[in-house]
Amino acid sequence: MDEITVRFLIADPGDVSAPVLIEGLPGIGHVGKLVAEHMIHELGARKIAEIESIFFPPQVIIGENGVVRLANNEIYYYEGKEQRILFLVGDFQSTSAEGHYLLADTFLSLAEETFGVSRIYTLGGYGVGHLVDVPRVLGAVNDEALKEEIEAAGAVISPDEPGGGIIGAAGLLLGLGRARGIEGICLMGETSGYLVDPKSASRVLDVLSNLLDLRVDATTLQERGMEMEHMIQKLVDTERATESDELRYIV
Repeated sequence: MDEITVRFLIADPGDVSAPVLIEGLPGIGHVGKLVAEHMIHELGARKIAEIESIFFPPQVIIGENGVVRLANNEIYYYEGKEQRILFLVGDFQSTSAEGHYLLADTFLSLAEETFGVSRIYTLGGYGVGHLVDVPRVLGAVNDEALKEEIEAAGAVISPDEPGGGIIGAAGLLLGLGRARGIEGICLMGETSGYLVDPKSASRVLDVLSNLLDLRVDATTLQERGMEMEHMIQKLVDTERATESDELRYIV
């Protein structure tokens, strides 16, 4: 098996062109993954490529029918009346630093040379270590000229956040893309980092929709966010009740 294998699911990849690529690979709170997969479902995007690599974890994914497949990343394509968008999603990111760079370079080559992408949006979560009532969407760009645009769309640029920079595909696609002349914008939703966070994903989707001038129904994400809040509240209430019982016992 090659280090990275790209398998196209369409007869001629040259028939597909899109100015925009949206990356939503797994990360903190699965925020980016939730947004990208939600958009793929709501827009009816079709899968056009699969990417397999030795840099993914050594495991297979078991389907609903019990049949296994190799872990992979996938590219989807949406063509609307006024928009053409590619989505990069998948099971995992690389397990090594070398793999992160090589995969990011492969993604960028596909985006630029095969599909004509000129702008990339990377999506992720910003873990703050505690529950957030109203998540902010932090933004970062690879060209200062893009700052005003993302702030107008509702993102916040904070030079000190995230303190450790942007790790993984969400950061490398911006950094390596800059050398290729590809515009790059990263949107990170605040999240505790402990749980899958549809509430944060819904906020990121709102900002991204403003940037794309594309309306995507967020009802499902919002409902999942409310369900998650109820579940968290039950856990908190249970913990408080347990602590109260323990105090009564001690007294």
